[in-house]
Amino acid sequence: MKTKETRAAVTISMPREMAEEYDKLANRLAKNRSVLFREMFLAYKRQKLKEEFRELQTYGADLARQEGIFTESDVEKLVFEGR
Repeated sequence: MKTKETRAAVTISMPREMAEEYDKLANRLAKNRSVLFREMFLAYKRQKLKEEFRELQTYGADLARQEGIFTESDVEKLVFEGR
């Protein structure tokens, strides 16, 4: 029976001082390097998704303003206009 591999080894390089700080942080948090990296990666990913969402919100708000849409009532009028 074949099992699906759920993990992949990843090798990264960083300056020695940073690696030492990384190990100290892992030790202080009582986590191993892999767990710390996964948590850091997920936090970074969440932050980037939030930034992307904010950019899209700003873009949409700018487009709406250009079209004279300023309130929820304006949006409802636009939505129900074509029905």
